[in-house]
Amino acid sequence: MATYPWFVLGPNTLLSLWGISRGHSRKSSTVATGSRVSLRDIKVDVVIPALNEEATIPLCLASIAKQTLLPRQIILVDDGSKDNTVEYARTMGEICGLPLRIIQRRSPAGKTPTLKRQARELDCDVELVVDSDTILESDNYIERVVEVLYQTPGVGCAFGCVLPLRDKDRVRMFGKEEVKRFFSRHPHAMLQLESGWKHRMMRAFTNLYRDVLYMFVQRFVNRGQMALFGSTINPVGCAVAYRRKYLEKVFDHYEPVFGDNLTNSEDIFIGFALLSRGYRNVQIGDVYMRSQEPEATRLPRQFYLWSSAFLQSCYYLDDLVRSPFRLFRRRRHERQTRKIAESIEKNRRHVEDPYRQPFGDHVARRLGRPMGWAVFFSLAEKIFYPTAIVIMVLLGLWEELTVTVLAEILITTSVLVFIAEGQRLEYLFKGLAATPIRYMSLFYDWVTVARFAKDIWITKNTQWRK
Repeated sequence: MATYPWFVLGPNTLLSLWGISRGHSRKSSTVATGSRVSLRDIKVDVVIPALNEEATIPLCLASIAKQTLLPRQIILVDDGSKDNTVEYARTMGEICGLPLRIIQRRSPAGKTPTLKRQARELDCDVELVVDSDTILESDNYIERVVEVLYQTPGVGCAFGCVLPLRDKDRVRMFGKEEVKRFFSRHPHAMLQLESGWKHRMMRAFTNLYRDVLYMFVQRFVNRGQMALFGSTINPVGCAVAYRRKYLEKVFDHYEPVFGDNLTNSEDIFIGFALLSRGYRNVQIGDVYMRSQEPEATRLPRQFYLWSSAFLQSCYYLDDLVRSPFRLFRRRRHERQTRKIAESIEKNRRHVEDPYRQPFGDHVARRLGRPMGWAVFFSLAEKIFYPTAIVIMVLLGLWEELTVTVLAEILITTSVLVFIAEGQRLEYLFKGLAATPIRYMSLFYDWVTVARFAKDIWITKNTQWRK
């Protein structure tokens, strides 16, 4: 969610509104296909990076065991946990009969090395990366993401919609037979989080904000981007299915330059890299996952990680940001190649793909990418909106600031109520209640921009790594 500094009905939000209003692109193009591949013939491996996740890893594995399409194997990469993560995972794997393989590290190495190593060492077709604090709520989650991933060669990753993992969701899973059997073997296991009223209040505070944010971003911003470009800027990293070969190419291409110091959030960088190479990040609106959100006291750190990773990805992959300035060059190139493509495709098997693009970073460098418009607008919003608020405060423009804030609240709440079909009254109050946290995140966006500017122009420190 780092790409959306959710403030005022800005250009990126207007872009999504245009996409929603016009529906999917009617421009048609085709790609050659071979024989259709059955989902059952596609080799799917699940990779779960974990660090001190004893409270959630049994629930995560139990949700995978209920999937309509089971993975070939599950690789749990324990990043030096000091709790019972490995023991609990092994128990749940035995109870559910899961093909679980555990890799244990003595000390934390990070998520990026985990993804890189597995992308190179596995021989699967699909690498599904699931965070250890995430459960797959939809039983057909894996089946749907694999199905979408193989619709066309242009899909680099596929993922469902994310929702907060609430305390009551955990309790609901305790009633499942597999979890009951787990408790019979580990009667003192604490799969519920700290129960003090302060901790419960802090979790409820975050869940309220994230619930509103996810509604706005997934049902409005991402939906509009999918309609216009067939892609979102980056995947939601809680449970993402990658074409393993594409992921391997990303690491092979960028490791010589950056090593493991990609950005402060690997899924944002990978999403940018896939876009730059001509692939798409596809969100599926009919399957869901639930992820454990941090308590409110930890939100500032996550604001920083997400926003800084977006700015860092823009810095590394600036060809995407510059895409709008290459519009006329791209249009001229499309006109020149259209007739040639039509003559070649007459004698080939086809599948409709209105978002087909040539692959390769050289194309992004020369012509940009259509999705670059959303990246450019997101960057502009993230920099200029928080800066405008700070300038108003410094100059004492209180009347202008008040009008701006009230207009923003009205517009944002109206959009939220409009998209929350069947829950409009609920999200009216939720949207208003979440407003203070949104403005806190706006402040941290400004702090992040300032820190990023210092990294680039003063300290020249680009060794970013989560």
